[in-house]
Amino acid sequence: MTLWLLGTHLDRTADYLAEHDRVLLVEATAFADRRPYHPHKLTLVFAAMRQFRDDLRERGLTVDYRQAETFAEGLDAHFDDHPEDDLTIPRPAAHGAEDRLRGLVDARGGSLSFVANPTFLLTPDEFDEWADGRTTNDPDTYRLEGFYRHLRRETGVLMDGDEPVGGEWNYDEENRETPPDDWEPPEPPLFEPDETTREVGSWVDAEFETFVDGDTEAAPFRWPVTREESLSALETFVDARFAEFGRYQDAMVAGEWAMSHSLLSASINLGLLRPMEVVERAEQAYEDGDAPINSVEGFVRQLLGWREFMRHVYRRSMPEMAEANQLDQREELPPAYWTGETDMTCLSEAVNHVRERGYAHHIERLMVLSNFALVYGADPGALNEWFHQGFVDAFHWVTTPNVVGMGSFATDALSSKPYASSGSYVNRMSDYCKSCPYAVSRDTGEGACPFNSLYWTFLRDNEETLRGTGRMGLMYSHVDDKDDEEWEALEARAETVREKARNGTL
Repeated sequence: MTLWLLGTHLDRTADYLAEHDRVLLVEATAFADRRPYHPHKLTLVFAAMRQFRDDLRERGLTVDYRQAETFAEGLDAHFDDHPEDDLTIPRPAAHGAEDRLRGLVDARGGSLSFVANPTFLLTPDEFDEWADGRTTNDPDTYRLEGFYRHLRRETGVLMDGDEPVGGEWNYDEENRETPPDDWEPPEPPLFEPDETTREVGSWVDAEFETFVDGDTEAAPFRWPVTREESLSALETFVDARFAEFGRYQDAMVAGEWAMSHSLLSASINLGLLRPMEVVERAEQAYEDGDAPINSVEGFVRQLLGWREFMRHVYRRSMPEMAEANQLDQREELPPAYWTGETDMTCLSEAVNHVRERGYAHHIERLMVLSNFALVYGADPGALNEWFHQGFVDAFHWVTTPNVVGMGSFATDALSSKPYASSGSYVNRMSDYCKSCPYAVSRDTGEGACPFNSLYWTFLRDNEETLRGTGRMGLMYSHVDDKDDEEWEALEARAETVREKARNGTL
């Protein structure tokens, strides 16, 4: 019997490792040829797989490591050596992957069975039991908050008996501060690549067209690629960054790509860290007095709540979610998303964080990158593809619900309102507007913040769908207050902004 592990199953603590004769890893390059992924993402995935292979072999396990163009070719080689082999694989997260992988194995005379995926806390059956067992069919109850409270109660994380530790379920109101002008975050951890990782990086640069192909803007690769490095990254976060994570988690500061964020998402998504061990370490930090409750709860909610919820909403909403476009948005992404060249400080900062490091934190993702695309009218599928290519922690199950569902409001499976805003949000949560040539205080005329006219015309253009939806009443009262002269000026400015965005001169 052989255990087949994908590049997102790199968990050396899993019980199933001891239950099989050998481990099969197929390093298939076809996926890297299909899209121009960020070079850091490709280096991370391939280097982590090779490091995992070497680690398992050092621990005495038999590893069948196949380097091939496709899974099919890798399986051909495996079954040539092990005819009619019985394979077991952790349940993959990508839609349709189970059927595709089983078909490949069946065609080669083998068998394939699935076991629980330890990179997630809940199995599909466990989530479905919660979702289908709710006492009401009201879609508003099928939201993160209800699921998050359910999972807190089930696991006992940050619970004091039947009540949440600290008396509140979440501390969002305490997590919306901006740092003072003289604040500097601790340096993020940087991991020096060893020979294996350097070889992978050079191979990626030479072999594949990438997200920044032909440019020199990508920073040196420094992401953790082993469990030891990932555990070190976790401890560095807890020791040096966790205390301030909460209050500044929604803030943006010019020149700061990491702020106080954990930078652990890629390690968790690859299986180098288990979500519950990270949650338990965060809870221990609170109990030890090393991090305040608002930081710990906000961090736990991202893992125990949001990550699990996204994975299962994706599973239950596919394949329709990937093609959803309830607002009928059709614009191509502006060139600035590929070049980072725009006078808009917020958009330039966020795009260039992705170009340089394959990363931007969650507020940049939602309230700058997705928000601009939303009010501009970009196709949700195109934005999803851009995220999928550009981020080191991006996989289809991650980006689709977050980008199509939340960022683009292409479906109401996740929320009852779009996360759209004018420039006022960016101004409130960052120092970007201070150095931006566009005036955030102005809606119309030359030099007015592009977000503002796009936002108001977005609301009016989508009024039939949005008016009356959850929490949109106040915004539409402002829409109703504007007279014909204001709308004429807003439309003129919005069209100028769109034209500049299309031709790369915004």
